[in-house]
Amino acid sequence: MTDVKTYLNDAEEKMTLSVSFLDDALASIRAGKANPRILDPVRVDYYGSKVTISNVATVSTPDAKTIAIQPWEKSMLKEVERALQNSEIGITPENNGEVIYLRLPPLTEERRKNLVKQAKQEAENAKVSVRNARRAAIEGLKKAIKDGMPEDVEKDGENEVQKIHDKYIKKIDEIFAAKEKEILTV
Repeated sequence: MTDVKTYLNDAEEKMTLSVSFLDDALASIRAGKANPRILDPVRVDYYGSKVTISNVATVSTPDAKTIAIQPWEKSMLKEVERALQNSEIGITPENNGEVIYLRLPPLTEERRKNLVKQAKQEAENAKVSVRNARRAAIEGLKKAIKDGMPEDVEKDGENEVQKIHDKYIKKIDEIFAAKEKEILTV
């Protein structure tokens, strides 16, 4: 006979992963402020292997509209610049021979609305993932009845899964609301 805790822990672990994936997805959405995490998807060719920019350079934000990238090796300057130009971040790098600057243009109202839509879609995907984890846990509990689990224990387990589900849905809503506020703040 399987324990209710097994199903609850499994569901909570999946829900936690969904929330952390949402955090990563929203971090890569540019909200008008310089954030080094928008460079996470960019890969640089470093002696035959593809690595993130933060693995070959110091990335900083000297002000709210600028990202500064200073490669640790001078030979990497051109590689980093090429990777930035070929990436989908849509910002042209400026190179002064030692440091690469990315100056973020101000967002238009239309672009802000599109970013909010994109963030909302990411939040919705996370909610679907949380709901799927809840459904899998409840199905597992229902099958456990056939293996000899008492029905009242199964019902209590379902209620616990629902409480965990509600907690994570609320957390997703809070993360989305914060990102929406960040995007819409001019």
